[in-house]
Amino acid sequence: MPHSPKMPLALGLPLALLAGLSMPVQGRINGALGARLDDGVAAAVVSFGTGLVLMVLVCLLVPSGRAGLRRVLPAVRAKKFPWWFLLAGVSGAFLVMSQGITVSLIGIALFTVAVVTGQSISGLLVDRLGFGPAGRKRVSPLRALSAVLTVAAVAWAVSPKFSAGGDAAAWLVPVLLPLAAGFLQSFQQAFNGTQSMHYGSPLPATLVNFIVGTVLLCIAWLAKVALAGPANPLPAEWWYYLGGPIGCAFIAFAAVLVRSLGVLLTGLGMIAGQVLGSLLLDLFLPAPGTVITTATVLGTLLTLAAVVLATLPWPRSSFAMLGRRR
Repeated sequence: MPHSPKMPLALGLPLALLAGLSMPVQGRINGALGARLDDGVAAAVVSFGTGLVLMVLVCLLVPSGRAGLRRVLPAVRAKKFPWWFLLAGVSGAFLVMSQGITVSLIGIALFTVAVVTGQSISGLLVDRLGFGPAGRKRVSPLRALSAVLTVAAVAWAVSPKFSAGGDAAAWLVPVLLPLAAGFLQSFQQAFNGTQSMHYGSPLPATLVNFIVGTVLLCIAWLAKVALAGPANPLPAEWWYYLGGPIGCAFIAFAAVLVRSLGVLLTGLGMIAGQVLGSLLLDLFLPAPGTVITTATVLGTLLTLAAVVLATLPWPRSSFAMLGRRR
Protein backbone atom coordinates (compact mmCIF):
# COMPACT_ATOMS: atom_id res chain seq x y z
CA MET A 1 0.00 0.00 0.00
CA PRO A 2 1.51 3.40 -0.98
CA HIS A 3 2.30 5.86 1.75
CA SER A 4 3.24 9.50 1.53
CA PRO A 5 5.26 11.22 4.26
CA LYS A 6 3.30 13.12 6.87
CA MET A 7 3.26 16.88 6.58
CA PRO A 8 4.75 18.97 9.42
CA LEU A 9 2.34 21.11 11.43
CA ALA A 10 4.15 24.31 10.40
CA LEU A 11 3.25 23.58 6.77
CA GLY A 12 -0.06 21.75 7.17
CA LEU A 13 -1.84 24.38 9.27
CA PRO A 14 -1.15 27.30 6.87
CA LEU A 15 -2.35 25.09 4.00
CA ALA A 16 -5.57 24.34 5.90
CA LEU A 17 -5.98 28.09 6.44
CA LEU A 18 -5.38 28.69 2.72
CA ALA A 19 -7.93 26.05 1.75
CA GLY A 20 -10.46 27.68 4.06
CA LEU A 21 -9.82 31.06 2.41
CA SER A 22 -11.11 29.64 -0.86
CA MET A 23 -14.53 28.72 0.49
CA PRO A 24 -16.03 32.24 0.80
CA VAL A 25 -14.85 32.90 -2.76
CA GLN A 26 -16.59 29.74 -3.95
CA GLY A 27 -19.70 30.68 -1.99
CA ARG A 28 -19.76 34.17 -3.53
CA ILE A 29 -19.39 32.72 -7.06
CA ASN A 30 -22.02 30.01 -6.61
CA GLY A 31 -24.36 32.48 -4.94
CA ALA A 32 -24.04 34.87 -7.88
CA LEU A 33 -24.63 32.01 -10.33
CA GLY A 34 -27.71 30.91 -8.38
CA ALA A 35 -29.10 34.44 -8.53
CA ARG A 36 -28.35 34.67 -12.26
CA LEU A 37 -30.07 31.33 -12.96
CA ASP A 38 -32.79 31.98 -10.38
CA ASP A 39 -32.20 28.39 -9.26
CA GLY A 40 -29.81 27.44 -6.44
CA VAL A 41 -29.97 23.71 -7.23
CA ALA A 42 -29.09 24.36 -10.88
CA ALA A 43 -26.11 26.44 -9.74
CA ALA A 44 -24.96 23.54 -7.56
CA VAL A 45 -25.25 21.15 -10.52
CA VAL A 46 -23.12 23.50 -12.66
CA SER A 47 -20.53 23.82 -9.89
CA PHE A 48 -20.26 20.07 -9.30
CA GLY A 49 -20.45 19.35 -13.03
CA THR A 50 -17.50 21.60 -13.91
CA GLY A 51 -15.56 20.13 -11.01
CA LEU A 52 -16.31 16.62 -12.26
CA VAL A 53 -15.07 17.42 -15.79
CA LEU A 54 -11.90 18.95 -14.38
CA MET A 55 -11.20 15.96 -12.10
CA VAL A 56 -11.72 13.47 -14.96
CA LEU A 57 -9.14 15.35 -17.04
CA VAL A 58 -6.67 15.64 -14.14
CA CYS A 59 -6.96 11.97 -13.18
CA LEU A 60 -6.40 10.91 -16.80
CA LEU A 61 -3.50 13.27 -17.46
CA VAL A 62 -1.58 13.06 -14.17
CA PRO A 63 0.36 9.77 -13.66
CA SER A 64 -0.42 9.61 -9.93
CA GLY A 65 -4.10 10.06 -10.77
CA ARG A 66 -4.10 7.17 -13.26
CA ALA A 67 -2.18 4.97 -10.83
CA GLY A 68 -4.57 5.87 -8.02
CA LEU A 69 -7.63 5.06 -10.13
CA ARG A 70 -6.25 1.56 -10.72
CA ARG A 71 -6.11 1.05 -6.95
CA VAL A 72 -9.74 2.00 -6.23
CA LEU A 73 -11.47 -1.31 -7.03
CA PRO A 74 -8.70 -3.49 -5.50
CA ALA A 75 -8.86 -1.42 -2.30
CA VAL A 76 -12.65 -1.79 -2.10
CA ARG A 77 -12.52 -5.52 -2.85
CA ALA A 78 -9.78 -6.06 -0.25
CA LYS A 79 -11.93 -4.13 2.28
CA LYS A 80 -9.14 -1.67 3.05
CA PHE A 81 -11.94 0.62 4.21
CA PRO A 82 -15.75 0.30 4.38
CA TRP A 83 -17.34 0.63 0.93
CA TRP A 84 -19.58 3.44 2.12
CA PHE A 85 -16.53 5.68 2.47
CA LEU A 86 -17.02 6.10 -1.30
CA LEU A 87 -20.21 8.06 -0.56
CA ALA A 88 -18.31 10.96 1.04
CA GLY A 89 -19.42 13.18 -1.84
CA VAL A 90 -22.97 13.10 -0.47
CA SER A 91 -21.76 15.45 2.27
CA GLY A 92 -20.59 18.11 -0.17
CA ALA A 93 -23.76 17.87 -2.22
CA PHE A 94 -25.89 18.12 0.94
CA LEU A 95 -23.97 21.23 2.05
CA VAL A 96 -24.59 22.96 -1.28
CA MET A 97 -28.25 21.95 -1.29
CA SER A 98 -28.77 23.15 2.28
CA GLN A 99 -27.23 26.48 1.34
CA GLY A 100 -29.62 26.91 -1.57
CA ILE A 101 -32.61 25.98 0.55
CA THR A 102 -31.95 27.80 3.83
CA VAL A 103 -29.76 30.88 3.27
CA SER A 104 -32.69 32.90 1.94
CA LEU A 105 -34.67 31.92 5.06
CA ILE A 106 -32.11 32.29 7.86
CA GLY A 107 -29.37 34.44 6.31
CA ILE A 108 -25.70 33.66 5.67
CA ALA A 109 -24.69 34.61 9.23
CA LEU A 110 -26.83 32.01 10.97
CA PHE A 111 -26.00 29.50 8.22
CA THR A 112 -22.26 29.94 8.92
CA VAL A 113 -22.68 29.53 12.67
CA ALA A 114 -24.75 26.36 12.17
CA VAL A 115 -22.18 24.79 9.80
CA VAL A 116 -19.24 25.68 12.05
CA THR A 117 -21.02 24.31 15.12
CA GLY A 118 -21.74 21.01 13.41
CA GLN A 119 -18.22 20.71 12.01
CA SER A 120 -16.52 21.52 15.33
CA ILE A 121 -18.56 18.90 17.20
CA SER A 122 -18.07 16.20 14.58
CA GLY A 123 -14.34 16.94 14.35
CA LEU A 124 -13.98 15.89 17.98
CA LEU A 125 -16.12 12.79 17.40
CA VAL A 126 -14.39 11.64 14.20
CA ASP A 127 -10.93 11.96 15.73
CA ARG A 128 -12.08 10.04 18.81
CA LEU A 129 -13.65 7.24 16.74
CA GLY A 130 -10.59 6.97 14.49
CA PHE A 131 -12.37 7.25 11.13
CA GLY A 132 -9.54 9.35 9.69
CA PRO A 133 -6.25 8.02 8.24
CA ALA A 134 -4.41 9.13 11.38
CA GLY A 135 -6.45 6.63 13.41
CA ARG A 136 -7.76 7.37 16.88
CA LYS A 137 -6.53 10.70 18.20
CA ARG A 138 -6.82 11.67 21.85
CA VAL A 139 -9.09 14.70 22.28
CA SER A 140 -7.23 16.78 24.83
CA PRO A 141 -8.96 19.42 26.95
CA LEU A 142 -7.14 22.11 24.94
CA ARG A 143 -8.56 20.81 21.65
CA ALA A 144 -12.06 20.50 23.08
CA LEU A 145 -11.77 24.06 24.42
CA SER A 146 -10.54 25.31 21.05
CA ALA A 147 -13.57 23.76 19.30
CA VAL A 148 -15.96 25.52 21.71
CA LEU A 149 -13.98 28.76 21.36
CA THR A 150 -14.16 28.51 17.55
CA VAL A 151 -17.96 28.29 17.60
CA ALA A 152 -18.18 31.26 19.97
CA ALA A 153 -15.69 33.28 17.88
CA VAL A 154 -17.52 32.69 14.60
CA ALA A 155 -20.85 33.58 16.23
CA TRP A 156 -19.28 36.81 17.49
CA ALA A 157 -17.74 37.62 14.10
CA VAL A 158 -21.05 37.28 12.24
CA SER A 159 -23.22 38.73 15.01
CA PRO A 160 -23.59 42.15 13.31
CA LYS A 161 -25.32 40.40 10.40
CA PHE A 162 -28.04 38.78 12.51
CA SER A 163 -31.50 40.20 12.06
CA ALA A 164 -32.31 42.25 15.13
CA GLY A 165 -36.03 41.57 15.14
CA GLY A 166 -36.23 38.07 13.65
CA ASP A 167 -38.70 35.51 14.85
CA ALA A 168 -36.88 32.49 16.35
CA ALA A 169 -39.61 30.11 15.17
CA ALA A 170 -38.90 31.12 11.55
CA TRP A 171 -35.29 29.92 11.61
CA LEU A 172 -35.26 27.20 14.27
CA VAL A 173 -36.28 24.36 11.91
CA PRO A 174 -34.35 25.55 8.78
CA VAL A 175 -31.14 25.90 10.81
CA LEU A 176 -31.10 22.13 11.35
CA LEU A 177 -30.11 21.57 7.69
CA PRO A 178 -26.80 23.49 7.76
CA LEU A 179 -26.12 22.11 11.24
CA ALA A 180 -26.39 18.57 9.83
CA ALA A 181 -24.37 19.55 6.75
CA GLY A 182 -21.57 20.92 8.93
CA PHE A 183 -21.65 17.79 11.08
CA LEU A 184 -21.12 15.65 7.96
CA GLN A 185 -18.13 17.71 6.77
CA SER A 186 -15.68 16.13 9.20
CA PHE A 187 -16.79 12.65 8.14
CA GLN A 188 -16.26 13.62 4.49
CA GLN A 189 -12.71 14.78 5.22
CA ALA A 190 -11.95 11.63 7.21
CA PHE A 191 -13.36 9.26 4.57
CA ASN A 192 -11.49 11.05 1.78
CA GLY A 193 -8.25 11.05 3.76
CA THR A 194 -8.49 7.30 4.40
CA GLN A 195 -9.20 6.59 0.73
CA SER A 196 -6.30 8.81 -0.39
CA MET A 197 -3.92 6.93 1.91
CA HIS A 198 -4.79 3.64 0.17
CA TYR A 199 -4.84 5.10 -3.34
CA GLY A 200 -1.51 6.90 -2.91
CA SER A 201 -3.07 10.14 -4.19
CA PRO A 202 -5.99 12.43 -3.25
CA LEU A 203 -7.09 12.68 -6.89
CA PRO A 204 -9.21 9.48 -7.14
CA ALA A 205 -11.07 10.23 -3.89
CA THR A 206 -11.79 13.76 -5.12
CA LEU A 207 -13.08 12.39 -8.43
CA VAL A 208 -15.36 9.91 -6.65
CA ASN A 209 -16.69 12.77 -4.51
CA PHE A 210 -17.68 14.75 -7.58
CA ILE A 211 -19.25 11.73 -9.28
CA VAL A 212 -21.43 10.96 -6.26
CA GLY A 213 -22.29 14.62 -5.59
CA THR A 214 -23.12 15.37 -9.23
CA VAL A 215 -25.44 12.35 -9.51
CA LEU A 216 -27.27 13.32 -6.31
CA LEU A 217 -27.64 16.97 -7.35
CA CYS A 218 -28.84 16.04 -10.85
CA ILE A 219 -31.59 13.92 -9.32
CA ALA A 220 -32.61 16.83 -7.07
CA TRP A 221 -32.49 19.26 -10.01
CA LEU A 222 -34.65 17.05 -12.24
CA ALA A 223 -37.20 16.80 -9.45
CA LYS A 224 -37.17 20.59 -9.08
CA VAL A 225 -37.58 21.11 -12.84
CA ALA A 226 -40.57 18.76 -12.84
CA LEU A 227 -42.21 20.83 -10.11
CA ALA A 228 -41.11 24.40 -10.87
CA GLY A 229 -39.77 24.45 -14.44
CA PRO A 230 -36.24 25.05 -15.78
CA ALA A 231 -33.80 27.74 -14.71
CA ASN A 232 -32.63 30.77 -16.70
CA PRO A 233 -30.05 30.25 -19.50
CA LEU A 234 -26.40 29.78 -18.49
CA PRO A 235 -24.35 33.01 -18.41
CA ALA A 236 -21.48 33.64 -20.83
CA GLU A 237 -19.06 35.12 -18.25
CA TRP A 238 -16.26 32.62 -17.48
CA TRP A 239 -15.90 33.42 -13.80
CA TYR A 240 -19.33 31.96 -12.98
CA TYR A 241 -17.80 28.52 -13.58
CA LEU A 242 -14.88 28.74 -11.11
CA GLY A 243 -16.84 27.27 -8.19
CA GLY A 244 -16.21 23.69 -9.31
CA PRO A 245 -12.40 24.01 -9.69
CA ILE A 246 -12.19 25.72 -6.30
CA GLY A 247 -14.16 22.83 -4.79
CA CYS A 248 -11.74 20.34 -6.38
CA ALA A 249 -8.78 22.03 -4.71
CA PHE A 250 -10.59 22.23 -1.36
CA ILE A 251 -11.50 18.53 -1.26
CA ALA A 252 -8.04 17.44 -2.39
CA PHE A 253 -6.30 19.62 0.22
CA ALA A 254 -8.56 18.31 2.98
CA ALA A 255 -7.92 14.69 1.97
CA VAL A 256 -4.17 15.24 2.27
CA LEU A 257 -4.20 17.34 5.45
CA VAL A 258 -6.35 15.09 7.64
CA ARG A 259 -3.66 12.40 7.57
CA SER A 260 -1.12 14.71 9.18
CA LEU A 261 -3.24 17.10 11.25
CA GLY A 262 -6.23 14.94 12.15
CA VAL A 263 -9.83 15.79 11.34
CA LEU A 264 -10.41 18.29 14.16
CA LEU A 265 -7.31 20.43 13.54
CA THR A 266 -7.82 20.38 9.77
CA GLY A 267 -11.41 21.50 10.26
CA LEU A 268 -10.48 24.27 12.68
CA GLY A 269 -7.78 25.56 10.33
CA MET A 270 -10.23 25.65 7.44
CA ILE A 271 -12.88 27.35 9.59
CA ALA A 272 -10.35 30.04 10.51
CA GLY A 273 -9.54 30.51 6.83
CA GLN A 274 -13.22 30.70 5.96
CA VAL A 275 -13.93 33.41 8.53
CA LEU A 276 -10.78 35.35 7.57
CA GLY A 277 -11.65 35.04 3.86
CA SER A 278 -15.17 36.32 4.51
CA LEU A 279 -13.76 39.33 6.33
CA LEU A 280 -11.33 40.10 3.48
CA LEU A 281 -14.11 39.82 0.90
CA ASP A 282 -16.33 42.12 2.95
CA LEU A 283 -13.49 44.63 3.22
CA PHE A 284 -12.29 44.69 -0.40
CA LEU A 285 -15.25 43.33 -2.42
CA PRO A 286 -18.29 44.04 -0.23
CA ALA A 287 -21.66 42.63 -1.20
CA PRO A 288 -24.81 44.75 -0.82
CA GLY A 289 -25.83 45.03 2.84
CA THR A 290 -22.35 44.16 4.15
CA VAL A 291 -21.78 45.16 7.79
CA ILE A 292 -18.28 45.28 9.33
CA THR A 293 -17.96 46.23 12.99
CA THR A 294 -15.47 45.76 15.80
CA ALA A 295 -17.16 42.45 16.64
CA THR A 296 -16.51 41.25 13.07
CA VAL A 297 -12.79 41.93 13.30
CA LEU A 298 -12.29 40.75 16.88
CA GLY A 299 -14.35 37.60 16.30
CA THR A 300 -12.16 36.75 13.31
CA LEU A 301 -9.00 37.23 15.38
CA LEU A 302 -10.47 35.07 18.16
CA THR A 303 -11.12 32.30 15.62
CA LEU A 304 -7.44 32.36 14.62
CA ALA A 305 -6.47 32.25 18.30
CA ALA A 306 -8.68 29.18 18.81
CA VAL A 307 -6.80 27.35 16.06
CA VAL A 308 -3.45 28.27 17.64
CA LEU A 309 -4.77 26.96 20.97
CA ALA A 310 -5.58 23.60 19.34
CA THR A 311 -1.95 23.19 18.22
CA LEU A 312 -0.46 23.62 21.70
CA PRO A 313 0.79 20.42 23.34
CA TRP A 314 -1.13 19.15 26.38
CA PRO A 315 1.34 18.58 29.24
CA ARG A 316 0.29 15.02 30.04
CA SER A 317 3.63 14.16 31.63
CA SER A 318 3.23 16.78 34.33
CA PHE A 319 -0.14 15.36 35.34
CA ALA A 320 1.29 11.85 35.38
CA MET A 321 4.02 13.06 37.77
CA LEU A 322 1.40 14.63 40.02
CA GLY A 323 -0.50 11.34 40.08
CA ARG A 324 2.59 9.39 41.08
CA ARG A 325 3.38 11.84 43.88
CA ARG A 326 -0.06 11.28 45.31
